Amino acid sequence: MTQKQRSLIGGISLLGLAGIICKVVGVLYRIPLAGSIGPAGMGIYQQVFPSYNLMLTVTSAGIPVAISRMIASCLARNDVRNARRVFRASAAILTVLGLIMSLIMLTLSHQLSRAAGTPEAAMSFMSIAPSLFLVCTMSAFRGELQGRRQMAPTAISQLIEQVGKVFIALPLATYMYNTGTSYMDSCARGAAGALIGTSCAEACALLFMIACHFLSGRELNTLTQDESIAVRSYKSICRDVVVIAIPISIGACIVPFANTIDSYMLVNIMKGYMPDGDALIRYGVYSGLVLPLINVPTALAMAMSINLVPTIATGVALNDRDHIRRESATGLRFASLIGLPCSVGMSMLAEPILAVLYLGSGRYTPEQIHLGGELLTFSALTIILFTQVQATSGILQGLKKQRIPMYTLLVGVVMKIALNYTLVRIPGFDIHGAPLASLLCYTVSMVPNLYYVSKYSGLKLSAQELLLRPGLATAVMALAVWGMKKLIGFDRLCHSLPLLLFVIAAGACVYLVSAGLTHAVHREDIPARVRKLLRIP
Repeated sequence: MTQKQRSLIGGISLLGLAGIICKVVGVLYRIPLAGSIGPAGMGIYQQVFPSYNLMLTVTSAGIPVAISRMIASCLARNDVRNARRVFRASAAILTVLGLIMSLIMLTLSHQLSRAAGTPEAAMSFMSIAPSLFLVCTMSAFRGELQGRRQMAPTAISQLIEQVGKVFIALPLATYMYNTGTSYMDSCARGAAGALIGTSCAEACALLFMIACHFLSGRELNTLTQDESIAVRSYKSICRDVVVIAIPISIGACIVPFANTIDSYMLVNIMKGYMPDGDALIRYGVYSGLVLPLINVPTALAMAMSINLVPTIATGVALNDRDHIRRESATGLRFASLIGLPCSVGMSMLAEPILAVLYLGSGRYTPEQIHLGGELLTFSALTIILFTQVQATSGILQGLKKQRIPMYTLLVGVVMKIALNYTLVRIPGFDIHGAPLASLLCYTVSMVPNLYYVSKYSGLKLSAQELLLRPGLATAVMALAVWGMKKLIGFDRLCHSLPLLLFVIAAGACVYLVSAGLTHAVHREDIPARVRKLLRIP
């Protein structure tokens, strides 16, 4: 196994572990938050994020990838001087864009809340607006360090964001909820308090990244500059950044844009045949309980995508086709190893997970938990599709084919919106149409992405590596989980956190053993220390 392979797997492991911890902390944070502000408050809280994520993605999704790719290419050619100039130019662009977006959200907060069908959310839009500036600025520092293959600062800053929410946002949400003059006013104030805390947490993470940037700058000083490479003008650097970033940003905007449409479409459509409060609660269950759980395992997919861009870009800069094929194969294989068991496992344990996490808060009825379980059963199946979409997108972006995932995802989202509009309008189907539409979206995007990865990387896709071996290991795990559910009993599993954790841990162990026996996991995938501990030759 080469040093570069270890770097890719190590980077995925570090960012993936941090991402999972962050998502778990985020889910655990939402449990007391949901208990503090209730399902209507969670509905208001969640209605803010689609617009926020869309505006954030417009400004900061593509440029950090461009920074990462361009700096990786510069350093591969020993061009330290231009690597520094890439960061300076990109940081200026992101800071200005973030400031503009923050001002826009502040100015349009009342219009956005009315468009979402919830005027009470205006205060929440204002509370989260500063985060646009803070995160945009921070993403410049993350992109620079990722281009230098330093993933630890990004991982730690993500942890700071989540821990800050727990210790700042949660107390603020509880305090402001108690200042309300009516139920809906309390919910609106509680959601706003949580979002003010989120902005404070982002500020702490930004300060950390600035410190890491200056402390790690000494490392660049030790590298040798190739004096034969000309100094690039800031104008030409900005032009290249924009050319790379625009299609990536557009592609990254597509899903947040679809989620924004969902936040406006789903509630307003359901209001046509049910009371306004019921429509908001059903949307709150889907967006506040189900989707955050889906995002826990997809943290590894995001880590893969972040790592694959500079890794593939380095191979392109050196014209090393073997490196490109090897790293592409590793990324796709890991997507299957992660996505398949997470999809099946979460789908099988959907209602017990929600019941254990949220039923004890007293804010959710058994009927709402059952609804969430039905939605999560189908939504969990998007995990395997999403992991492959992220992996293929990272590979294509590294190959300078960033327009392809933009187009494929656009087609998928158009079909998702059409299916949402068709299914959610049916009174007996209502919110259940949303997860089915997401399944269609990612399937439509994944299939052509895989084709183009094979075409441009020269990699021959292996059904055995990507589907059969991890699929067989997943099937063995599913059988074990099904047997434990039957043995323990569904009701007991829904009311016992220790039993649920035991089933999850046992299922994970069965999967790991099965993956080893079926050779879905390769020997070199396991860190040397772990191999030594387990006495693996």
